[in-house]
Amino acid sequence: MSLAGATSVRRRSVPPTKPSLIRLLLVDDHEVVRVGLRTVLHNNQGISIVGEADSKAQAAAEAKRLRPDVILMDVRLPDGSGVEACREILSEQPTARVIFLTSYTDDDSVLAAVLAGAYGYVLKEIDSAALIRAIKAVSTGRSILDPAVTKRALEWIKTVPTVEGPTRPSSLSPQEERVLALVADGLTNKEIASTLKLSDKTVKNYLANMFQKLHISRRAQAAAFFVKRTV
Repeated sequence: MSLAGATSVRRRSVPPTKPSLIRLLLVDDHEVVRVGLRTVLHNNQGISIVGEADSKAQAAAEAKRLRPDVILMDVRLPDGSGVEACREILSEQPTARVIFLTSYTDDDSVLAAVLAGAYGYVLKEIDSAALIRAIKAVSTGRSILDPAVTKRALEWIKTVPTVEGPTRPSSLSPQEERVLALVADGLTNKEIASTLKLSDKTVKNYLANMFQKLHISRRAQAAAFFVKRTV
């Protein structure tokens, strides 16, 4: 059989599907930091900066409006705590992934971040390649928190008093309850004093009384108590 008159059929090549971009929201009150992050991430394939925020309130609003995949956020913000913003955002958008990019390395800040549901906690000294890897890892649902840190946070939750135990919420005064909530948000004594319009000494007194009532000795334990009581 001759194939001379046969019609040749050309197969149309199908272009490969492009991977979806990671939609990133930047949250930092220092413009120079945001500019630096934009510079680092601008030419990276796979990450798109969809918005920026410079405060806790703006972070929550922009996260709600933009629905980013990943939020890169500082722990300290001018109108509150990044931890508080993290908790608020995740309560409305549980699929969002929060990475804290900060200068603070103390246990209390790290544990507060873990308890708030953060997927990552990295220092601002991190190099650009490592930061990009962290963003991509978190976008896939992988945690980049130190396992030892996560374990400590879980241990705090297991060991702090429960509401059914000898220490009940009613044992704390209304002002102590407010201080407890701010401790759980990762605020320092000075920031708590400013928020509640109290002196640093008064805040220390509230903390001492609260620790005694709750039979604890660390701020991280207080944060764990607050989280355990509300879940």
